[in-house]
Amino acid sequence: MWNRIQARTTAATAIAALALTHQGGPAQSAEVRVFSSAAPRGVFRELSPEFERATGHRLVVSYEFAADLKRRIEAGDPFDVAILPPDLADDLMRRGKLAAASRVDLCHTGMGVAVRRGAPKPDISTLDEFRRVLVAAPTVAYANGGATGVHVRNILARLGIAEAMKQKLRPYPSGGAVEAVARGEVDLVIIGVSPILDVPGVELVGLQPPELQSYVVFTASIGAMASQVDGAALTSPAAVELFKAHGFEPASR
Repeated sequence: MWNRIQARTTAATAIAALALTHQGGPAQSAEVRVFSSAAPRGVFRELSPEFERATGHRLVVSYEFAADLKRRIEAGDPFDVAILPPDLADDLMRRGKLAAASRVDLCHTGMGVAVRRGAPKPDISTLDEFRRVLVAAPTVAYANGGATGVHVRNILARLGIAEAMKQKLRPYPSGGAVEAVARGEVDLVIIGVSPILDVPGVELVGLQPPELQSYVVFTASIGAMASQVDGAALTSPAAVELFKAHGFEPASR
């Protein structure tokens, strides 16, 4: 298995190949602008220093909910690489906002539950236990946007507790829900596994029961104004190992 340092260094070079050839190659210092959903934040936080050392270029990542990134792309905000769910990427590609046939499926992550580090970990292994835990929790955080927000509302409806949970739910902007649990503001959070693993003050309780599980897929695509780039670089073994270290799984399962 690739070690983590090797994965960081090689993945940095892979992203350089992905996003820099249109800017003059290694001799010309440049910014590589990435629009990304919040979930891979930990990957890029670890990757950015290696990227700069390996290439001499600066990786600039904007994290927002996918729908907000889509609006920015539609408005013409400049970027080089967009990391988005497949449906949004395909729509933007059809409309000429992303380079044709540039989409690469990177990874997917399941939905999990986390509590503050040191707090008791409840049993969420079955539908009944999961329902009981949610109803008993004084407060429940979630990311109020994108796929996570839709998922949380759907599972509460399926469990028949949507009305009972209204006063308990605490919506947070992108990247804020897990940190709220770490600060003790909220008792537990429902969110993708990757953001949970990237915050030291929380602990993963486990994945949601299989009947409720939903996998969020992340893709990388090239901006329509970025040319001569190779999206396949992000599926190198090093890049895959780095995503796995942050709670993601290969896109195909």
